[in-house]
Amino acid sequence: MPGFQSWAEDRRIKGLVILVLLGAVCALGMYSYQTYKQSKYASTGPITISVQGKGEVMAKPDIATFSFSVLAEAEDAAAAQEQSAKALNAIVAYLTENGIAEKDIKTSYYNLNPKYRWEQDRTQCTQWGCPEGRQVLEGYQVNQTVEVKVRDTAQAGDLISGVGTKGATNISGLNFTIDDDESLKREAREMAIKNARENADKLAQDLGVHLGRMMNYWEDQGGYPVPMYAAKAAGMGGDMAVMESAIAPSVPTGENTITSNVTIVYEIR
Repeated sequence: MPGFQSWAEDRRIKGLVILVLLGAVCALGMYSYQTYKQSKYASTGPITISVQGKGEVMAKPDIATFSFSVLAEAEDAAAAQEQSAKALNAIVAYLTENGIAEKDIKTSYYNLNPKYRWEQDRTQCTQWGCPEGRQVLEGYQVNQTVEVKVRDTAQAGDLISGVGTKGATNISGLNFTIDDDESLKREAREMAIKNARENADKLAQDLGVHLGRMMNYWEDQGGYPVPMYAAKAAGMGGDMAVMESAIAPSVPTGENTITSNVTIVYEIR
């Protein structure tokens, strides 16, 4: 039947034309979407989310540090320096005898100053005033501050009391720290990054998006609390008899916390 065959052929051709047109429409739609997406990113940049992460590592301090001062006064500078040196040498000898290495004893401050007093002859004062006064050199003062690192933290209390009996003044700043904390900082950083990634995954899930590449990263690595110690009986103006009979202070070291805080920016799709 020639008529039926012709009708079937026309229908097949029309179907092919329709399929071609649908394919062209889909391709055009996809091209338009990609063009829109690229133009949007070109003008505003990729869409991102920012998340924070925190990591903490607890560790027992392995060193203690404290500082003390030596004050000396004399009529001339050389005598003041000699007096200061003798007092400091006695304290350093005491520290080295108790196991403190010379490399762990260092001067952080040294000052030699003249001392003056103000004189004014008030016997010459009249109803119109007094004659001008003047500065008179009284002598010289040496002020030297020394920092000590104690690697056996159990010794800290005894050493503080000991240097006080040897003439040290202004004993202060007993701090417990970790001598080599780089590995602990790395551990805290790894924990913070892992925590940030977990937060990013949760946020992306809540938003119904997918995480892309990491766009930026910041880190704020905090320190740890520093215990402080100060005691009058340990050489800060205390009576010498009291200092010599005082029991060495007990100074618990506790634990230090090393903290790492990170901020990570991810692209989302």
